[in-house]
Amino acid sequence: MQDFDFVAGETVLVDKPLEWTSFGVVKKLRWEMKVKKVGHAGTLDPLATGLLILCTGKSTKTIDQIQGKIKEYEGEMVIGATTASYDLETEIENQVDISHITEQNILDLLPQFTGKIMQVPPMHSAIKVNGVRVYKHARKGKEVKIDPREVEISELEITKIDFPKIQFRMVCTKGTYVRSFVKDFGDALGVGAYMSGLRRTKIGEYDVKDAKSVEEWIEVIREWRSNQEEQTEEENSK
Repeated sequence: MQDFDFVAGETVLVDKPLEWTSFGVVKKLRWEMKVKKVGHAGTLDPLATGLLILCTGKSTKTIDQIQGKIKEYEGEMVIGATTASYDLETEIENQVDISHITEQNILDLLPQFTGKIMQVPPMHSAIKVNGVRVYKHARKGKEVKIDPREVEISELEITKIDFPKIQFRMVCTKGTYVRSFVKDFGDALGVGAYMSGLRRTKIGEYDVKDAKSVEEWIEVIREWRSNQEEQTEEENSK
């Protein structure tokens, strides 16, 4: 078993499960570790899965650096309908006929969304406007103006088309909202779209293939704590 020292500092790769919040993962593992300094480098929405990086101890100093790395995602959208949150957090609405949409229509749009683009973050997101997170306004039914921002999508490919579902892979910079991409892609098709699935596969050189589940990390942490307690007992008995 690999030697860990969560107190001194570790970079912990977690495969975040569906419906868990990023903070929920941090809270659970921090409680298991009994370590004060634990943070995460890049939030994943509850309805997204995949790579979530936690840093402990002195490794928390690297959080900003990790957050700035490029991200890779695998996602799925459903065209021909929309939701207020651009994903499945809110109800499906505005359903329209998509029988006229072809695979070529979809492929022809890829250059439009590759490279540096302007993007407006979703109303159901954690960014702040005038010091208040916009999702709090959204839950109250209030509209606030969110300025567009420049992001870069360096790689974009369609991996499967099974109407009305479209699967894709994206490599993008920090601050890119995949939900907003899906919304804008649906608008460009003229039929609307919402995100039905998202998985973060990479952050810089870190890969979800090297990540452990929350349950696997709990086992590792408990073994580490047991070893720590044994060492302490040995030292106290000398």
